[in-house]
Amino acid sequence: MRLTYTSDVWHKNAVVYCLDVETFKDGNGDGVGDFRGLTQQIDYLAGLGVTCLWLMPFFPTPNQDDGYDITDFYTVDPRLGTLGDFVEFMRTAHDRGLRVIADLVVNHTSDRHPWFVESRSSRDSPLRDWYVWNDVPEPDVPEQIVFPDKESSVWEYDEGTGQYYLHSFYRHQPDLNVSNPQVRDEIARILGFWMELGLSGFRVDAVPFLIENVDPQLANPHEFLADLRAFMTRRMGGSILLGEVNLHYEELMSYFGDGLGDQLTMCFDFVGMQRAWLSLARGDARPLAEALRARPEPPKDCQWAMFLRNHDELTLDKLTDGERQEVFAAFGPEEDMQIFGRGLRRRLPPMMGGDERRVKMAYSLLFSLPSTPVIFYGEEIGMGEDLGAEGRMAVRTPMQWSPDGGFGRAEPVRAMPKGDFGPEHVNVAAQKRDGGSLLRWIQLLIERYRECPELAWGEYTVLDGGPDAVLAHRCDADGATVVVAHNLSDAPQDVELRLAGLEGCRLTDLLVDGAVEVPDDGVVRLTLDAYGCRWLRASEPAVAPEDASVKSR
Repeated sequence: MRLTYTSDVWHKNAVVYCLDVETFKDGNGDGVGDFRGLTQQIDYLAGLGVTCLWLMPFFPTPNQDDGYDITDFYTVDPRLGTLGDFVEFMRTAHDRGLRVIADLVVNHTSDRHPWFVESRSSRDSPLRDWYVWNDVPEPDVPEQIVFPDKESSVWEYDEGTGQYYLHSFYRHQPDLNVSNPQVRDEIARILGFWMELGLSGFRVDAVPFLIENVDPQLANPHEFLADLRAFMTRRMGGSILLGEVNLHYEELMSYFGDGLGDQLTMCFDFVGMQRAWLSLARGDARPLAEALRARPEPPKDCQWAMFLRNHDELTLDKLTDGERQEVFAAFGPEEDMQIFGRGLRRRLPPMMGGDERRVKMAYSLLFSLPSTPVIFYGEEIGMGEDLGAEGRMAVRTPMQWSPDGGFGRAEPVRAMPKGDFGPEHVNVAAQKRDGGSLLRWIQLLIERYRECPELAWGEYTVLDGGPDAVLAHRCDADGATVVVAHNLSDAPQDVELRLAGLEGCRLTDLLVDGAVEVPDDGVVRLTLDAYGCRWLRASEPAVAPEDASVKSR
């Protein structure tokens, strides 16, 4: 594939790294991460190989929901720095070739935002219909309540004006009303402001809530997403919207734009993620294979984003009750490991008992699936969670840079995990010096993923690998092919792969030394170790493996 083409549509084979400025690195010694500290670690991120940084909210906030309750969309929370610090960070990131996107949290504000303060001041306020108000609350549907541990309704009574306001999340986060053209214009201005400061796009929080919980109902809610995307393209070609749309595939496709690809550029594959965890729990690849076979192709130049762990709870809401209990039993059997009755509040390595073989296999699976991989800060070194922290904060602990923590001169405001996953055992400094560490493995996976555009751009086929424990697939693009196989079980597996069209080719291992010849019958036989993985590039005898993906130039 031509590099000039894949770099133009950069998001299709990007490596996205999500981080919270507050928990990444303290640059001024007050125990809170900030943009100065983050900027000093840009070379670490560039060296890791990631290509796009996704920043969790960094705006002014009362911090009742870890920054997702915003009081000003046009500046930086003073705890994290200034706009000047942000600009210096952006300049440094761009100098190292990194793109940056940020959370776009505009389905609600904090109840302390000046807009809401004005809106609730009077029924005649000029900002009254910037939010959703009702004389009588609509009946609550249990599925609508996102945080059942804290809220029993999505409506809150306002004594000052005698009406109820809608809050899809917490009561201190009133929903904005995007049916109001003034609100839509303001959201576009917010996007334009941060794009002028260098952002390449936004991760859009809770997209269905943004366009559906409005009054009056929009005749075509998706027109708003199309308008935002068109605005961004006019301002900056190549900018993206990455959507959090936790829906089944058939419902989700309209968020891409129903074949046009003119709304969200990328969508997280929540279904594939949850089926992956079910497969990992069972040691059986079939649930994930079924999801991949059923997953629709996104519109041209759009892409799926794949993850195994993110900043939120590990939601399992698309599994059946029985399947969810299987995953709970395997990876979070204790009640305080679970959250909202639908998910887990743990990081991946502790869920897998610290078994390095299994952890490395899981990340190999993530980077080889047909999609853009997204990882959460600290995953590259195998950080654990702090179950003593409240709710989802369990996985939002300070980055572990050295055996003593290395977060900054002062003790971090948020506690670090203790025990086997504490910084004395899991940290960047030690893993940099260890060629067999998880950090070096993630670097290798990123390097190989970027060298294999077929994985993200190609047409993928889930192969019949024989044993139920094995997921095998091939990705073909412009006459080049990569074949991948993963053993999800703790026992070795013999695999037979029928590779039509590759007879007489050589399959070169990309993660270790070695090669396999494809015989005339097209059936390749491999043995995968327990939790083993193979990435194999096909090449004709006269073509060097490293040239196989660019032979069509």
